[in-house]
Amino acid sequence: MFEQIRTIIAEQLNVKADQIKPESSLLDFGADSLDMLGVISELEEVFGISFPDEAVNMKTVNDIVTMVEKLKKK
Repeated sequence: MFEQIRTIIAEQLNVKADQIKPESSLLDFGADSLDMLGVISELEEVFGISFPDEAVNMKTVNDIVTMVEKLKKK
């Protein structure tokens, strides 16, 4: 799951996937709130999930992976 999410984040933020680690913050790659919304939108489409409003508060890539895993179990 991490690899797939990392690829999506890399494409959305125009960074190399190997730079993205579980503990990385999207802010480390210059992401702003619009970038975060783009990442969330793409993840929702790919995984067929819907993020709650508080998803914009996710800080690290690991937070995103955890949220996607949780939402996929519903």
